[in-house]
Amino acid sequence: MCLHGTPCRWCSGDDGRVDSRTVYVGHRSPPGSDTHIVQKFCSNRIVSSKYTLWNFLPKNLFEQFRRIANFYFLIIFLVQVIVDTPTSPVTSGLPLFFVITVTAVKQGYEDWLRHKADKEVNESTVYVVENKKLVEKECQVIKVGDIVQVTEDLVFPCDLILLSTSREEGVCYVTTASLDGESNHKTYYAVSDTMKLSTDEEVGAVNATIECEQPQSDLYKFVGRMHIYGDTHEPVARSLGPENLLLKGATLKNTKKIYGVAVYTGMETKMALNYQGKSQKRSVVEKSINSFLLVYLFLLLSKAVVCTTLKYVWQTKFFLDEVWYNRPVKKDTNQFLHMFTDFLSFMVLFNFIIPVSMYVTVEMQKFFGSFFISWDEEMYDEKIQEGALVNTSDLNEELGQVEYVFTDKTGTLTENNMEFIECCIDGYRYSHKDPFTEVDGFCSTDGPITKLYGRAEKEREELFLRALCLCHTVEINEEDQPDRPTKKDNCRTYISSSPDEIALVKGAEKYGFSFIGRENNYLKIQNRSNETEWYQLLHILNFDPVRRRMSVIVKMQSGSIVLICKGADSSIIPRVKQDQVEEIKRHVERNALDGYRTLCVAYRELEQDEYNVMDSQLNEAKLSLHERDRKMSEVYDTIETDMQLIGATAVEDKLQEQAAETIEALHEAGIKVWVLTGDKMETAKSTCYASRLFQNDTELLELTTKTTGDVDRKEERLHELLREFHKTLMQGITNHRQGSRKSWMSVKEYGLIIDGSTLSLILNPQDDRQSTQHKMLFLQICQKCTAVLCCRMAPLQKAQIVRMVKNTKGRPITLSVGDGANDVSMILEAHVGIGIKGKEGRQAARNSDYAILKFKHLRKLILVHGHLFYVRIAHLVQYFFYKNLCFILPQFLYQFFCGFSQQPLYDAAYLTMYNICFTSLPILAYSLLEQRTSIERLSTEFKLYKNISNNALLQWKPFLYWTSLGLYEGLVFFFGAYSVIRNSALGDNGQVFGNWTFGTLIFTILVFTVTVKLALDTRYWTWLNHLVIWGSLAFYVFFSFFWGGIIWPFIKQQRMYFVFAHMLTSVSVWLTIILLIFVSLLPDILVTVFKNSREAQHQNVNCSSTVLLLSCKFHESNHII
Repeated sequence: MCLHGTPCRWCSGDDGRVDSRTVYVGHRSPPGSDTHIVQKFCSNRIVSSKYTLWNFLPKNLFEQFRRIANFYFLIIFLVQVIVDTPTSPVTSGLPLFFVITVTAVKQGYEDWLRHKADKEVNESTVYVVENKKLVEKECQVIKVGDIVQVTEDLVFPCDLILLSTSREEGVCYVTTASLDGESNHKTYYAVSDTMKLSTDEEVGAVNATIECEQPQSDLYKFVGRMHIYGDTHEPVARSLGPENLLLKGATLKNTKKIYGVAVYTGMETKMALNYQGKSQKRSVVEKSINSFLLVYLFLLLSKAVVCTTLKYVWQTKFFLDEVWYNRPVKKDTNQFLHMFTDFLSFMVLFNFIIPVSMYVTVEMQKFFGSFFISWDEEMYDEKIQEGALVNTSDLNEELGQVEYVFTDKTGTLTENNMEFIECCIDGYRYSHKDPFTEVDGFCSTDGPITKLYGRAEKEREELFLRALCLCHTVEINEEDQPDRPTKKDNCRTYISSSPDEIALVKGAEKYGFSFIGRENNYLKIQNRSNETEWYQLLHILNFDPVRRRMSVIVKMQSGSIVLICKGADSSIIPRVKQDQVEEIKRHVERNALDGYRTLCVAYRELEQDEYNVMDSQLNEAKLSLHERDRKMSEVYDTIETDMQLIGATAVEDKLQEQAAETIEALHEAGIKVWVLTGDKMETAKSTCYASRLFQNDTELLELTTKTTGDVDRKEERLHELLREFHKTLMQGITNHRQGSRKSWMSVKEYGLIIDGSTLSLILNPQDDRQSTQHKMLFLQICQKCTAVLCCRMAPLQKAQIVRMVKNTKGRPITLSVGDGANDVSMILEAHVGIGIKGKEGRQAARNSDYAILKFKHLRKLILVHGHLFYVRIAHLVQYFFYKNLCFILPQFLYQFFCGFSQQPLYDAAYLTMYNICFTSLPILAYSLLEQRTSIERLSTEFKLYKNISNNALLQWKPFLYWTSLGLYEGLVFFFGAYSVIRNSALGDNGQVFGNWTFGTLIFTILVFTVTVKLALDTRYWTWLNHLVIWGSLAFYVFFSFFWGGIIWPFIKQQRMYFVFAHMLTSVSVWLTIILLIFVSLLPDILVTVFKNSREAQHQNVNCSSTVLLLSCKFHESNHII
């Protein structure tokens, strides 16, 4: 069995792993060899669970006690068991047991669900071809090399190489929604030599071997080759790529059945390898908790040291330590051992100052609080029937501390819904939206001045449109029946992983050329005359983000061979002949300024001998198992040269609804927004203006290849620009500070634009000595700018930008948002990663901390949910430390009145239940439901977000305020009760009150005070708040009567018997409780009233200032008029 996350000992994935594996199809030996060495691979049994029945207890306990707080309380518990301490081991053991048990039950239940899911998958029915017959088996017994049959709408049980399908053309359609969230149909291809095999007997007779790479997690990479043995001993080699590999977890669609051979099974499948955990992110609140814990740990140690010292000072005075009626106690010789034991005893006595239950409460608050995001109706999309998704609840409060937002453009700020707008052929502009429409669907408008109202030659037009119909990976949905004669107005459903490709094919269709499908490696086009043209598809040179282009090699009906290439202008124009380049280039730049996505289209005619060389090079690279991607890229570079530029296309990607309003809201909240995109600068700049990232009066600073100039002095020019921009920004800030004292003036806003090549120059200069200086200047410039646009960015560069910002001085909290696979690196790098469930798949959503449907939902997620989460958990943390200080301080003071004898002030039951039962539920309800500022106000007054920035509520100042409050109230509790209890006869019958009554009186005042304090802090009351606050107080009273009203047989000392009931018989006690609660809370009430009055005055001043500013602007405008 393979355990999750660890290699199986039977797997080939050990230290001795080789670069490739050999799979014998159907376990048949190749001709010429009687036997073959059987390699041992993982079984197909999936184990996603973490524990087994036997290792759950030790493994779970080990993991839990790795937490410092749990380990600390374990040590305290062991000290209580071993050493004669003043309190029972139950007082620390029971809370620790409660925390450990709750966590273990939660983790155990989650693991049981995983076991249940594993069993369902492992015992599902599959069909395997054995001895040329179909045999029914359980999924978990599939072995590498088995030939498996899968029928329509079933999930692939392991990673399979596609041998044949029920479709004549040897393709099948698959959805991979469970892997990457993409719901569109993807096309996979059978090996050409086995695609015609249709029966169990034919498939079972295949004699072939597969050489492929060892398992790796990338869903979109696979390198292999198949050797097929025929009548001769010489095998035929065929290359295998990701288009031949059917992944476990994907579903077969629109295909009746397929046959495939298992190459990766069980925990070696790509799906299983992708279930590795993401790196643990820690919130700023967690770091604050650790800092506060160190302070309270220091207080604990100080108290223990003080009491231990004073105890032995006390014992040195004979008349204090020894009373006259006792015999003199024999002094121990081992003084230091007893001193250490006493120190440990005091540590145990005061250990409740460390709030262990806070960790459980925080975890529960985060877990239950995350449901509010999922339940938010405003973040729900009716079209796809989905809402926001929380992948991790550990960072809820981090949403309230964001300082930088890094966003992708396409599919994030824009809809990723492409519409063909226009094109340019040989410098002439064509637009179907123009009113001068001709019969064939074309029109010519204001193209280049030299070609106004002209048009390209008909042959060039048709060549361009044929190129759009041929150079793509689009498929037609089977339901559209492409084999039928089609009409011009026939509506087809296109399938592709890229919305751009569909837009281009639809654009060509509007102008008379329609792609009507592919059949047996032939592409079919319907021309303007409704005639069907056939083109043999020889090779596809797939798109990749490094080349930024794709090509096809096709054979025309005339027999000529043509290479057709499309891609970004920066990757196409350097590879074409320079005829007509300038005119098309101007058209591309104009479209980019209009905010359109542009592509250039080129072609090249190939001679037969030339093609034969290319074909040989391509096949050799495809059959390579080692560094196939690099070799393929090198061959592509040699092929895609010396082309002729035909034209360019313009596709519109509309801005998402409320994207501009969202960016404005983030700016108003004090959050800086950076756009990181792979698009060209002009397109991205236009989108930034449309989305209001840049305002009309924003002064733009450019650090691009256009501004850095010649290659020879790029670094010098870059350094000059950095110093110049830095000086400009610093002068602007100085002028604003001076001018702001004299008149009303707006802040001068600056924006920065940088491209990928310039960023590489900053991060990796040739001279290492300049690296630090360049980075420092660049960061200072970025921090002074209100917005930054980074264009032509590679995925790795996006992550580098995020890492650079988050590691700057002050460690600002960063958030990245994107929708595609190229955004995953920056999503994982940022403190908080947001994935948008977009049209580019859901890899971003799967790898994110939170997934949303639209960019506009980011506004509520950060400015409302983030604000509320942070305020709530900050109050929870401060309140826990405060109430535990109130709890333990009287215990410390009591030692000065009992000769430092380690006598506990509170009963063991009270010590145990204080944090678990009496005070836990009110603060949990508060931290889930409280709205100190209403949601409506947070949704409109975005500046309120600034009030909690920089971890404002968990800084040392508010921490010291809460600590001072705890110290004050602890002193009031103790000395107020002490002043009353000094009158030993408080009862009507003259009965004397003892030390347990004293402790119970203080504890009663304590519980009521900290609970009423929380009630006073509550601004948003619900029935649940009332239930837990007043219910907790009622439960305390009930428990005290119940605990002291019965003689418990399992307790040796009945010291609390009737203590609580007897205490309440005294009127003085009632008055004391009420008076001390009021005196304890009075300072906090006064501070709150003072703060509220100041806030009201501040709001009035702001209103007056706004009116005055508007009046000044009005008079100024009138004066100008």
